[in-house]
Amino acid sequence: MSLLEVVHMSHDFGGLRAVNDYSLAVSPGEIRGLIGPNGAGKTTIFNLITGMYRPTEGDIRFNGESIVGMRPHEIAARGLGRTFQNLQLWRHLTVLEHVMMARYSKLTYGLVGAFFGTPKRHRQEAQSRQRAEELMKLLNVSQFSDQLVLNLPYGAQRRVEMARALATEPKVLFLDEPTAGMNPEELWQMMKIIRKVHEEFKLAIFLIEHRLRMVMELCDKVQTLVFGEVIAEGTPEEIQNNPQVIEAYLGKETVE
Repeated sequence: MSLLEVVHMSHDFGGLRAVNDYSLAVSPGEIRGLIGPNGAGKTTIFNLITGMYRPTEGDIRFNGESIVGMRPHEIAARGLGRTFQNLQLWRHLTVLEHVMMARYSKLTYGLVGAFFGTPKRHRQEAQSRQRAEELMKLLNVSQFSDQLVLNLPYGAQRRVEMARALATEPKVLFLDEPTAGMNPEELWQMMKIIRKVHEEFKLAIFLIEHRLRMVMELCDKVQTLVFGEVIAEGTPEEIQNNPQVIEAYLGKETVE
């Protein structure tokens, strides 16, 4: 059974159909890619699956359970973590505070523990901090632990956002253009980190990316989206050689 399954999902914004009859099946440990021209509806699909929008039609199932209508934090708690195309960071918090904040949903000491500083609270917060420090090291941002994120280089901010997403302990990690705005050195560093994260946590990854070489090197399967509809799906080699994809997308872009 697929870990994540999207079944004939469509979504309308007023009279505009932004996503039409979209389906997806993600298996545990799989890396899936979603490519397409600007405005094709890729981020809208992410927003639908993670609860930012509610589909007009269709169903979304995670571990066999429909998550349509759940709030984003409820979906995240079930195991869907994500980053955003435009950085969604609290600019006046430190890197450590960002990652620790994402761990709060895993704490169970309750109001009594919060008010009276019970041993359970101290134990869980110490464990949470240790986990945050491990993630910062994995994402190569531990040297920025006590710095405000607004003072970090752009590439480091991207990695902080990924560390925060991983802190929720997702089973599927959604990466929305994780290398957007990065220079070539930052790009290759991010590719290495994604591979390391995938190997370390054995989780499924679903990514949107315009760097086609990155998609073709990382992904097991790729979908191509045009005007809200999937025109091709297959292995990277099949996508690269698909005439519809070449005409609609690859022929208009330079593979970096």
